[in-house]
Amino acid sequence: MDVRNQIIPIASDHGGYEMKTYLIDNLKSIGIEILDYGTNSTESVDYTDMIHPLAKAVNDGKYPIGIILCGSGNGAAITANKYPKVRAALCWNIELAKLARQHNNANILTLPGRFIENETALEMVKLFLTTDFEGGRHQNRVEKISKIL
Repeated sequence: MDVRNQIIPIASDHGGYEMKTYLIDNLKSIGIEILDYGTNSTESVDYTDMIHPLAKAVNDGKYPIGIILCGSGNGAAITANKYPKVRAALCWNIELAKLARQHNNANILTLPGRFIENETALEMVKLFLTTDFEGGRHQNRVEKISKIL
């Protein structure tokens, strides 16, 4: 995926705020354009208030890919995955971030802000943004994700 001419949306609650700030600063320094959906401090907020707007924008096709964070990553991922065209993957290491794109065509990377190091998160984001979906045998599985049985 070529992200050079795309805006990458990012959102977090208070538990992911410091990591989000680190990611924004580092991604901007390498020329990636970021749109911050908030929050803007470590003051306690409901993650849903930031995650819903970003997930809706990805679901509606406004952005092809996004990044979300909360303390554990679980609440953010659960919220984002309410949208039928969103495949938010909660990842805590580099290999999971790569496989989320290659095998699941994940379009939102979810990070646990309180459980991984900033440097690891940055490497995960870079890999997530530059790894393509393999398709092939994985395509049929991805198509079944949004089907209600």
